[in-house]
Parts: sequence; structure tokens; C-alpha cells
Amino acid sequence: MTSPWSRTLSCGTLSVTPTGGHILPDDLFEIAERRNPKRAFLFVSKVLGRHIPVRPQTMRGVYRQLADRFPPVADGPVLFIGMAETAVGLGAGVFDELRGRFSEAIYLTSTRHPQPGELLCEFKEAHSHATDHLIYLPADPALRQRVLATRTLVLIDDEATTGNTFINLLEALQKEGGLDQVEQVIAVTLTDWSGDALPQRSPVPVSSVSLIQGHWDWQPLPDAPLPVMPAVNVSAAGSVTITGRQSWGRLGMTAPAADLGRHLQAQTGETILVLGTSEFVWEPFLLAERLAAQGAEVRYSSTTRSPIAPGFAIESAIAFSDNYGQGIPNFVYNVAHQRFDRILLCSETPAESIDPQLTEALSRVADRVEIVSYD
Repeated sequence: MTSPWSRTLSCGTLSVTPTGGHILPDDLFEIAERRNPKRAFLFVSKVLGRHIPVRPQTMRGVYRQLADRFPPVADGPVLFIGMAETAVGLGAGVFDELRGRFSEAIYLTSTRHPQPGELLCEFKEAHSHATDHLIYLPADPALRQRVLATRTLVLIDDEATTGNTFINLLEALQKEGGLDQVEQVIAVTLTDWSGDALPQRSPVPVSSVSLIQGHWDWQPLPDAPLPVMPAVNVSAAGSVTITGRQSWGRLGMTAPAADLGRHLQAQTGETILVLGTSEFVWEPFLLAERLAAQGAEVRYSSTTRSPIAPGFAIESAIAFSDNYGQGIPNFVYNVAHQRFDRILLCSETPAESIDPQLTEALSRVADRVEIVSYD
């Protein structure tokens, strides 16, 4: 247990009271202001590799910490689900650490990019900047059957505040998806502020795994203007075709492919930033790990559609258009004020889909910018 923690933003004060955990708040997150009238603040993780560049070794350590706290599970298929877009990589990392323990484990991600396939269910994340999530069944018949026969359901997100998103997902999986054999739910998060909300509302037993637990209190300034959110609430196919192989979660994963950028090599001491794009983050992370193992000083981060105001945890921001042809703004945070020898921008869409505004901005902070397309 640690001491109360607070930050005063332009629109109010956020106070956090930890009640348990394994890491200090200052080591795990900072705060930023969301450009979202539904919730004015955002916990910005220092270990997630989404809004702040992080060493891949640090990220892998977090996956292992969460896996080490995993409870026993029932016999039968274990379905891991990572939440788009923020927790797609976190979910894959936790799955990667745990998949060897179970004979019938499978990983799926929710997505905001419609796929050619059979929809398992849809659900909503009410407070998000992009509320609608889609989950697809695997195309492989054996993996599809594994999903439908799920006995243990592992739901992974970066944080839990009210438990509403997990409850919405569980209800959709049971009612729309027909997952009626689930015997237990394990909720995995970096930070858990939901208290007993999830076990009290869930129709099946719930265990929670997180690095820190507690509760937060938001005191808004009564006269603070509501922020204006850019039009990022889109769950639709864009004009650009996804050419990357669906090997990492949208249509099911049982083991990492680890085949992105196999031709790339690193020099000892070279400073490299590996950037994933949107939901395409797991294969880029594995590339970052491989280059770090060769002796490079590697940081990993990702583009995002999450609109965040500069200040507090956000020291710099780059804005540009998305690479899926959806016509929505995307962002790279906490990169423009840094310096790297090389930046590897990894995409599941063709190189020509990358907005030149992004590559031009990145070229101002790195000697070389390379687009690495998955196919």
C-alpha cells in the first residue's frame, strides 16, 4: 500500500488512493488531459508502450509480473481477449507468457477494423473515444471450436475503473456469441480501480490480476469548459486494404509468428524507436525485442487515435491522418522532442498509405525513417 497520489489538471483534480499492489504509482503511470467530454483525464501508462516510448525489456517484465499472479484455471479451453486499441499488445504479451501452461489456449483481440469473417459479438466501451468493439471468430475450424467451448475467459485491458466494459463484453460473449460454458473470468489490468464491482455484477466467478489496486476521485472545476473531441469514433472499413497477415489476434492466435522485419539488423548501441500502428502492435513489439537482443538501445511505442491534450504526461505530439483510409486523426505522443538514430514505422497497410506528415515529422527526430510493412 502506498500514499495518496493526486494531480491538478486545468479542468479539475484527480486523487488516487492505492489500497494494494506491487508497484508505486509514479513508476506505473502519469496523468494527462483527454480531449473527451465523457471523461476529462487519462491514466497514461509508463510501461504499456502506447503513449510513452518504453524499453521492450520493461514491457516484457510487466507481462511476466502479471502472468506470475495468474490464478489456477479450470480444465478446458482458455480464451484470452485483449481490448482494442490500447491493450492489444498487453493482451498478447500476457498470453505469450501463459500460453504454455494450457493445452487449449487461444488469443483474440477486439477490433475497430471490420474483417472478412464471422462476427462473434459486438460490445461498447461507453467512456472511450471510440466506443464500438468487434470480435471475430477464427477462420480455422479447430480454433473456432476452441473459442466456442471456452471454460475460462481472460479479459485484458490497461485499466478497470467501473468494470462496465468487462461486464458489457461478458454479456455479449454469452448472449450473442453463445459462450455458455464459461466457468470463470479472470480480469487482467495494469491498474484496477473497480473494487468489487466486477465480481458483484458478473454471473460467473471473477478473479482479478493487476499491478496496483485502489480507487480514484475526480473533482471537476465547475466552470471548466468541456473539451472538444476530434471525430475518432469510427468502427468501419477504410479505403485502404489491410495487406498484413492476421497472425496476431484479430482472427485468433495460438503462438506468435515473430516474422516481421526479419531482414532488419541492429548495431550495438544504435538508438532505435520501433513504432507500431493502431492495433498492429504485437509483431512490431517482437521486432523491437529482437533488435534489443542484438545490442541496440531500443524504445517501443505506437500510433493511436486517442486524442490527448499536450501537458503533464504528454511532452510532445504529432498529428496526422490514419493509414487505413478512414479519414480520422491519429497521433504519436512523446516522440517529437526526442532523438534517435533510426525509426522503424511498422504497418499492416502498404507503405504508400502512411501520411507524409508523419514521416516528415519523424525525419526531424531521426537520421533514418523506414516503413516496415507486414505481408
